[in-house]
Amino acid sequence: MKRGGRDSDCNSSEEGTAEKSKKLRTTNEHSQTCDWGNLLQDIILQVFKYLPLLDRAHASQVCRNWNQVFHMPDLWRCFEFELNQPATSYLKATHPELIKQIIKRHSNHLQYVSFKSHFISALTVVFVNSKSLSSLKIDDTPVDDPSLKVLVANNSDTLKLLKMSSCPHVSPAGILCVADQCHGLRELALNYHLLSDELLLALSSEKHVRLEHLRIDVVSENPGQTHFHTIQKSSWDAFIRHSPKVNLVMYFFLYEEEFDPFFRYEIPATHLYFGRSVSKDVLGRVGMTCPRLVELVVCANGLRPLDEELIRIAERCKNLSAIGLGECEVSCSAFVEFVKMCGGRLSQLSIMEEVLIPDQKYSLEQIHWEVSKHLGRVWFPDMMPTW
Repeated sequence: MKRGGRDSDCNSSEEGTAEKSKKLRTTNEHSQTCDWGNLLQDIILQVFKYLPLLDRAHASQVCRNWNQVFHMPDLWRCFEFELNQPATSYLKATHPELIKQIIKRHSNHLQYVSFKSHFISALTVVFVNSKSLSSLKIDDTPVDDPSLKVLVANNSDTLKLLKMSSCPHVSPAGILCVADQCHGLRELALNYHLLSDELLLALSSEKHVRLEHLRIDVVSENPGQTHFHTIQKSSWDAFIRHSPKVNLVMYFFLYEEEFDPFFRYEIPATHLYFGRSVSKDVLGRVGMTCPRLVELVVCANGLRPLDEELIRIAERCKNLSAIGLGECEVSCSAFVEFVKMCGGRLSQLSIMEEVLIPDQKYSLEQIHWEVSKHLGRVWFPDMMPTW
């Protein structure tokens, strides 16, 4: 009898355990089949924002809830178009028709658009249908003057940022149309061939807000075959009177013989980047003509020391706070004097160790301590990787 009682208790215990396991398994199965479809739309929205367009479209077919999120306006305020030709990219190109369908439905929601594509038709649909674009970045796209006129007609009251790179079909007249109509434009980036006296004067009109950032890319692919015009000093002066706090950033990718039109008189550049070799003469002119200079980066100069040029820049560029030197040469004494003149305002000092030439006054071991003393913080020259 006792043993039979114990068997009965064991059976009851096993049945209870089995029932609990069954309930737990049912609960897990229920959660696995229902949770994804019932996720909060705000959570799905955040996930969708990280997906490329084609993946978004596929995900929208999972269920009705996800499809509703796919068409929420918040998902389309910021969008990046990158349609690559199959022959020039390892990425699978998104079909232009899908782009057009999306744009036709959500173009009125677009506010921040980045476009890199050879399919101008998709960009045209954006310009025609959008009404509230705030930021537009166009790179390597055959946009032209008529397209910009359509953009201005629909978005003149809202456009605040326009960045254009490698857009050879746009003329100075086309970009001038944007400046004339988009009085709220605060940031502008373009190639030097689009810069004109008329554009600077348009940006300086009383109707136009103060520009905060102007980036100019000065690029030459074939030495001696590109003509660079000159911007009048009076145009720069008018521009700075209207926007006294503007950051004027200039990237130079020129050959040495092409610098002749530049730095002949005072220009209000705040950031200068030289991507190719630049001569001592040009850097000397920079010190004489760029009193607003904040940052200077020189990729290469050659084998002639830049002692006098650096001292001149320190003397005249009172706002200089960042400098980077690559394949250049500076004596240790001149470099210490440069740092001493600039003092603690040098927040960024990136100098390759190979740039510094030891002299009678300082060795490479001594210059670390001397420069650190004048900067008020520990400083070491950058080292070239040895791999």
